[in-house]
Amino acid sequence: MAAIESIKEKPMNLAAGHFIEHIEKYRSPVEAMKQMRYFKTGEGQYGEGDVFMGVRMGQIFEMAKAYIHMPLEEIELLLQSPIHEIRTGALSIVDKQSRSKKITLDQRKLLYELYLRNTHRINNWDLVDICAPRVVGGYLYVSGEPRDVLYNLAVSENIWERRTAIVATGYFIRKGDIEDTFRIAELLLNDREDLIHKATGWMLRSAGQVNRPQLQKFLDKYAATMPRTLLRYSIEHFDKPLRSHYMGLKRAG
Repeated sequence: MAAIESIKEKPMNLAAGHFIEHIEKYRSPVEAMKQMRYFKTGEGQYGEGDVFMGVRMGQIFEMAKAYIHMPLEEIELLLQSPIHEIRTGALSIVDKQSRSKKITLDQRKLLYELYLRNTHRINNWDLVDICAPRVVGGYLYVSGEPRDVLYNLAVSENIWERRTAIVATGYFIRKGDIEDTFRIAELLLNDREDLIHKATGWMLRSAGQVNRPQLQKFLDKYAATMPRTLLRYSIEHFDKPLRSHYMGLKRAG
């Protein structure tokens, strides 16, 4: 597969192994312990068993700029790593490739397909949020393909696939296209996971910046029964009296 062109200068070696050697230089056991707590890797938590090497996200994103030309087969090798930061790097490269002004629809499709066949490796909220909007949502918007895949993901047993479904609509929202956000939000209203409540509320809040009356209509219908976290995220940009109104509906409900 051809790598996507960029104005960035190419490093001499774009192999997955070279990227791993590079990122190893930033390893920090102290930082790794902080990240393991932050990303909830303990028993029974959503990130249970994930492995961290202690590289800060800013360092990873900066590294990814140098590897923007990495071929997709090498990126996919990185996604097989058990180490969270290496997968983060892979997805950051994917996101940066998707942002290229020279990207073709065929290249977008390859990135989209790469994401979907590796959802089992995209297993924490930060990994989803790095590139679901542009890589999944962006491809569906630009290609005009049916968006059924998002509705299938929204009812998946996999929490990260459900998060992908709603976060991917962030790209549509930026284009003023908000219908899928509200429809997928309806599917997720009774989700058992707080991380889905937060993501859904985040997208509803963003959709409300495009069309406030539509968000209020949605809240008039569901505020009394939706999870409290989802509601609070949805109304974050409202003025205090309106926030109080909807929180009052929740209490009454």
